[in-house]
Amino acid sequence: MATDTLKSTTGAGGAPGGLRRLLLDNGALTALIVLVIAMSALSGDFLTADNLLNVGVQAAVTAVLAFGVTFVIVSAGIDLSVGSVAALSATVLAWSATSAGVPVFLAVLLAIATGIVCGLVNGVLISYGKLPPFIATLAMLSVARGLSLVISEGSPIAFPDSVSHLGDTLGGWLPVPVLVMIVMGLIAAFVLGQTYIGRSMYAIGGNEEAARLSGLRVKRQKLAIYAFSGVFAAVAGVVLAARLSSAQPQAADGYELDAIAAVVIGGASLAGGTGKASGTLVGALILAVLRNGLNLLNVSAFWQQVVIGVVIALAVLFDTLRRKAGATPVAAGAGGPKGRQAATYALAAVVTVAIVGATSFLHNGSSSDKPKVGLSLSTLNNPFFVQIRAGAQAEAERRGIDLTVTDAQNDASQQANQLQNFTGSRLDAIIVNPVDSDAASNSVKAAGKADIPVVAVDRTVNDAAVDTLVASDNVAGGELAAKTIADKLGGKGKIVILQGQAGTSAARERAQGFADGLKAFPGIEVVAQQPADFDRTKGLDVMSNLLQAHPDVQGVIAANDEMALGAVKALGSRAGTSVSVVGFDGTPDGLKAVEGGTLYASVAQQPSQLGRIAVDNALKALQDKKVEQTVKVPVKVVTKENVAGFSG
Repeated sequence: MATDTLKSTTGAGGAPGGLRRLLLDNGALTALIVLVIAMSALSGDFLTADNLLNVGVQAAVTAVLAFGVTFVIVSAGIDLSVGSVAALSATVLAWSATSAGVPVFLAVLLAIATGIVCGLVNGVLISYGKLPPFIATLAMLSVARGLSLVISEGSPIAFPDSVSHLGDTLGGWLPVPVLVMIVMGLIAAFVLGQTYIGRSMYAIGGNEEAARLSGLRVKRQKLAIYAFSGVFAAVAGVVLAARLSSAQPQAADGYELDAIAAVVIGGASLAGGTGKASGTLVGALILAVLRNGLNLLNVSAFWQQVVIGVVIALAVLFDTLRRKAGATPVAAGAGGPKGRQAATYALAAVVTVAIVGATSFLHNGSSSDKPKVGLSLSTLNNPFFVQIRAGAQAEAERRGIDLTVTDAQNDASQQANQLQNFTGSRLDAIIVNPVDSDAASNSVKAAGKADIPVVAVDRTVNDAAVDTLVASDNVAGGELAAKTIADKLGGKGKIVILQGQAGTSAARERAQGFADGLKAFPGIEVVAQQPADFDRTKGLDVMSNLLQAHPDVQGVIAANDEMALGAVKALGSRAGTSVSVVGFDGTPDGLKAVEGGTLYASVAQQPSQLGRIAVDNALKALQDKKVEQTVKVPVKVVTKENVAGFSG
């Protein structure tokens, strides 16, 4: 799909040929129009001013990253580090302005400088170190992410209020991220089309050796190209952190793939030499419309990834067919019928508005009497949250509620998008299980301004009012886990603690409970504490590493069953014999391991009850009935002796 200005080598004539040329020459734009029309027809919530602004906000970070990646791809390179550089730049800004006490203006400059330095290092490795761009930027991806974690110590850092306004709106309606996206897009278009460095990008991408022989200092130009990419990544990181009110060390994870996808969908060739800022913007909007529309249609996040992958494949296939059809791209700034291109965009806008306006009549008077509730879960890759969903769905069906469930895939930014979609769709109530307790605050505040009741489940939302919190007492559960392992070891022994995902209230509260509970057992020595992010695979890897340094460990406390099961795998035959492992959650797999004896105990939370009670309280809140500020679901220690009688 290309939005480049093209010249046909076959000289098509007549109206049919002209229409064919129009579709071929503006494939990405055509696809965006079709998507907008389709989503408008399928969902009555899509075509609202609030939701369309949501699409713009959700496209902003990807678009800004993609503008920088456009420079690299046009010059036949690749940059896999932009997501990590974005996270590092935001972390540098937040740390400088808070912990280091640097004035905010200088902190912003430091963030931009961080992006430039990362880009220059990429450029030096590629130009002078002769490393392939894939390898050099892959290395920077790891280095930048690691530095972000080191600086932040693995925890989110609150963003300065003066910079957090970048996540707000102007005049109460125009989102600042959209404005930043437009400004950065204009800068990218100017650089590509009107500057010497822009023309150099196309020359290097078209034929690097020919560019060198013609007098271009290719090595220096590549330094500038990757520095540009770093600057755009830094800006994207600042905008993302402003939306979330905090710099997340794990922010923008995987965004480099979205950025590359946006550039390719927009018509750039990975072989280099072609690509435009306008095409990249259209590509980013296509991805945002897809995710927004599929969320509104309650399509699983897993299937969303499948759909986006298919779209990327079709984009490349369409570009190949276009080239075989005889269309030859012309580099930006090399001439072409700009007036005709502008007229094409204007005509596309008119046609889209007309058709979309017609489809809106399909939804008039079709609203349901059922209460509509949205449930945003931090992840559905964890059995605990799958059980929360099951309990919520069962209660919603029993109470006649239309429940929409989304999966944030442990991405705080993606969850912010989902909550925005819920608010823009004017759902009757929202239930949120935050990926990060700080990052969810802005979205929850927006829902509150729209008079939509919000219920938090399992984890609280910091700095924002919710109608009620439905959760287990994680501190008490942590104390129970500590007492259980201490009693098993007779009050003496060496243990390790596997911590949860940094920034979540559940991880903090359980860690506090572990610490408080162990104070009563001075004979228990904690030889290591490491985060494994509530993930079984990471639990396996972290425990395997810790065993190298501490082979004589006698006990393990894990902040959830998934990490505990990973530790059991790492321990092998020692689990349940010489080493006792205590988990947390009472998931089906965890209880099965308890029954089998490899897991000594699990502090069970009854997750299906959490989901059921959350839906019940959401219904009470939207009916203006009294709800408790906090609803605690009791926890209990499940061992081999009582596992048979525990229902979960």
